[in-house]
Amino acid sequence: MKAISTLIIISTLILCVSCETEPIEKETPKITLTKKSAEIIEADHAFGFELFREIYKVSEEENIMISPMSISYALGMTYNGAVGTTLDAFNDVLHFGGLTNQEVNESYKDLMDQLLNLSEEVEFALANSIWFKEGYPVLEEFIKTNEDYFSAAIREADFSDPKTLDLINGWIEEQTNDKIKDMLDQIPEDVIMYLINAIYFNANWKYEFPKEDTYEGDFYLENESEITVDYMVVDGDFQYTLMDDFTAVELPYSDSSFSMVVMLPHLEGSISSLTESLNVDSWNSWFENSHRIAIRIILPKFKYKFKNLLNDPLLTLGLGVAFSDNADFSRIVPDRKLCISRVIHQTFIDVQEEGTEAAAATIVEIKELSSPGGSYISFRADHPFLYLIKENSTGAIVFMGKVGRPEYE
Repeated sequence: MKAISTLIIISTLILCVSCETEPIEKETPKITLTKKSAEIIEADHAFGFELFREIYKVSEEENIMISPMSISYALGMTYNGAVGTTLDAFNDVLHFGGLTNQEVNESYKDLMDQLLNLSEEVEFALANSIWFKEGYPVLEEFIKTNEDYFSAAIREADFSDPKTLDLINGWIEEQTNDKIKDMLDQIPEDVIMYLINAIYFNANWKYEFPKEDTYEGDFYLENESEITVDYMVVDGDFQYTLMDDFTAVELPYSDSSFSMVVMLPHLEGSISSLTESLNVDSWNSWFENSHRIAIRIILPKFKYKFKNLLNDPLLTLGLGVAFSDNADFSRIVPDRKLCISRVIHQTFIDVQEEGTEAAAATIVEIKELSSPGGSYISFRADHPFLYLIKENSTGAIVFMGKVGRPEYE
């Protein structure tokens, strides 16, 4: 009997030690989407890749970053005011295909509600607001639709009062944890409305880069000159992709609900050709043969801001009518001629040893028209590369960018 009792005690101790030394892997939080909501994700991918390519073509900045999700939500609210050929243009540019207006709105709401409640370990915030000129006769249905499906905060304000500019910028700063500041420069006299989206993201890596391993090294710019940057190093098992034109690694955050994909062109290739080939079909096929391997990842620290006026890229993609005298936003106000005057987009990202902090905001400005451990292969990102931050269960891309000059202040 004594021997049996001793055996039970020993077994219990072994089990306890086992529990302490082999922590149970938490289940990765996942989003469950309807078929229509999944189509919105696919549409956002197509739109985001196209827009990024257009911005890349015209931008003189070495570091570029956009949030396809932020832009899509701001334009999605605006879409609820469009009619006729203007509505058709939104459907084409945003790739809504055969989705009805109701299905589009329900899909945006479905995705937003689940993203905001997805993870306790990742700080993710998405907020919308609509600001309109005091006394302007905006249709109640337009307001209610965006309140119901986009949870938009509605603000009627005196656009002639300089304090209103501060209030709008203050709202953006608050929603982005002060990372997007002084975004709106002025409120022109003919402007009657602002439709705004803001996103904030903050997460630790699942496998942090040890600070003591960070070192200085050369980074090779597109003009073949060199700069000195801080390189972070981490060894581990990561998803790895080898293609004819590039290699890629996937770095998960905390509970693996989000991750960053880093795409590095081969030395004989170029960031331009990789960007040009970035579309939905290639994105979906490139990573079919990814596999998990032991790898040493060497990634430069980087932190930067990017601000861009999206008018020209959106015109090139086919949304020109919404900016023209022929625009029809009669679902906002039926008896006034309105058009989009500016779409302003601003982003921020900070990638360092512990994790990533990122933010984005998009402003759609509407104006009234005048009458009328073991053996590791090495992944060293020592030349320009692309990155994307995505939610993993849906593949929804939250941020994407190019690093041509990784600087860290």
